[in-house]
Amino acid sequence: MALVPAIPEALATAAGFAGMALCVGAYAYTTAYTGRPRGPNPYLQHGGNLAGALLLGEHLAGLQWLAVGLVVAASAVSVLAAGKAH
Repeated sequence: MALVPAIPEALATAAGFAGMALCVGAYAYTTAYTGRPRGPNPYLQHGGNLAGALLLGEHLAGLQWLAVGLVVAASAVSVLAAGKAH
């Protein structure tokens, strides 16, 4: 069941799949840069992960919102830290 009643279940499910794809894509993007002298763009990497967590959160319920909040907070801190490092 979608957390926002006005959103149809099929749309919430599609948003969940899109969110998971963004999270997996951010991980693949990071993995592609492993061992290279130049690292991945932190804004693209963490921004994709953050957007995925937000989309995935629409399909979650209950205490799982806490996990989504922690992912969002960790991604935001990572983006800020990466921005200060450059």
